[in-house]
Amino acid sequence: MPLNSFPTSLSNLPNFDPRQVPVASVDSHLPSVALAALQPAALRQRFAAPPQWRPEVRSEIRFSDRTPLHASVLVPIIMREHPCVLLTERTKHLSTHSGQIAFPGGKVDADDLDAVSTALREAQEEVGLDPVFVQVLGTLPHYVTGSAFVITPVVALVQTGFALSRNTNEVADIFEVPLEFLMNPAHHQRHVFETQGLRREWFSMPYQDGATERFIWGATAGMLRNFYRMLVA
Repeated sequence: MPLNSFPTSLSNLPNFDPRQVPVASVDSHLPSVALAALQPAALRQRFAAPPQWRPEVRSEIRFSDRTPLHASVLVPIIMREHPCVLLTERTKHLSTHSGQIAFPGGKVDADDLDAVSTALREAQEEVGLDPVFVQVLGTLPHYVTGSAFVITPVVALVQTGFALSRNTNEVADIFEVPLEFLMNPAHHQRHVFETQGLRREWFSMPYQDGATERFIWGATAGMLRNFYRMLVA
């Protein structure tokens, strides 16, 4: 199938801004994850004995005809009094998902032993996170992006005391969002957008970081939503 027969990437649409797409609904009727369940011991136990659950978001509408590429991202939970998730803002010149909020991560290299080693390597390359501070808890189900990346989210605890060093070619900014905020579905907004005869839906989790709005949406929001489903199962 030729590339132009695939739906266009939303980010490639002229003047497309996901912030301007109306909110169809907010999931404030769903229970939030209690702070006690987000502490390191509780998270370790949840991954050691995972419940039966189903991911809510598995794949996006494809807009690329290339062979799928495997990738991993690190979901780094910093062990503060109120645990936080470390996220990045991608630089605007990147070929895929430019300018978006993302977890540290990237494509699998031939020398990587597994999805975990990919996630740890990429996090060190992108934000300078030394693996010595990282305790991997486990993985979430694959998430397939419209750009044909098959992503394995690797969830990990991060001890405090680390120092970060941003790869300026790939990362425009590094910031933290409280895990309690992300695991509260009252902050999970559903968006619906129709283009080229197709209906597209996604989650967003806008977070006000001082004077800056961190608009978390698309694949990152989808993986966080799956994490929420695991924790409330």
